[in-house]
Amino acid sequence: MPAQFDFQQFQAMTPLDGVNIWAYLLDRYADRITVKRRKPALENLEKIFNATFKLANEVGFRAMNLRDLCGETGLSMGGLYGYIASKDQLAEMIEDVVRHATHEVPKMFTDVADPLDRLEALIRASIYVSEILQPWFYFVFMDSRVLQAEQRGTAKESELHVQTLFAEVIAQVPDLRGSPDLIAAHILATFQDWYVKRWKYRAADIGPDRFADSAVRMMRGYLALA
Repeated sequence: MPAQFDFQQFQAMTPLDGVNIWAYLLDRYADRITVKRRKPALENLEKIFNATFKLANEVGFRAMNLRDLCGETGLSMGGLYGYIASKDQLAEMIEDVVRHATHEVPKMFTDVADPLDRLEALIRASIYVSEILQPWFYFVFMDSRVLQAEQRGTAKESELHVQTLFAEVIAQVPDLRGSPDLIAAHILATFQDWYVKRWKYRAADIGPDRFADSAVRMMRGYLALA
């Protein structure tokens, strides 16, 4: 894959997007989901997770319950149990989507030899995938602190995986001064700001391409001096 691409090009090549995500969940959790008619199952998964994100934003994931979810989706409790048995399972599935995306997307750029070019590709891909799956990334960032200890640990491991991946590429930059881990942490915080504080960028009329271009210029400018 090339190191430079825009959001539209990324949408055409990403392995997980806002449409096929429901098929991914249905197939991955086929042993748990008892509804076997594929079309209504895909439609209801979309309803359930969109309602979860809405309620988590309005009342908080800790405060919401499955009856709230029934009211928001129009599903009966029995219908809901055909997909999930608890809030913990909901959170597990959301974290799984984010983990899958953050593990699979970087594999697209393993053949980019130059470390700065590969770093650019990773930054762009990270920003763009978090744009496509913004509610999922936002949930993991904001609500993982109220989850069970095992799930909190999974969320932390996922973030550290991304930071370590960036640090390994940064360490290959010739004549690097400074800590690859710390530089990677700064880069990670930059695109976390993108999907957590969307209101700020909407108000300034800044889209994903403009944000990614700026983040890449900042990274290249800093590493040229570091």
